[in-house]
Amino acid sequence: MTMGNLLQLIKQAATDAVAAGNPVNIMFGEVITVSPLSVRVDQRFVLTEEFFVITETAASKITEGAVFVLLRVQGGQQYLIMDKVAVT
Repeated sequence: MTMGNLLQLIKQAATDAVAAGNPVNIMFGEVITVSPLSVRVDQRFVLTEEFFVITETAASKITEGAVFVLLRVQGGQQYLIMDKVAVT
């Protein structure tokens, strides 16, 4: 995914959210398995890879147990995996 495509996806998500009255939600997800990809979102539910759009930066950091910042696109049908949460 190119930076232009990522920006377009974020802009479209924001536009759709405003139009629908639902803002894009920022969530956190912990990688349960890498292949196939499954992520536990906010310790409430597990999603599989078909729900995710993954940035190039995030793709290289996906390991079991890693926690990522997610943007939930309107309606919850897609989640953009932004980047890994730094451990302090």
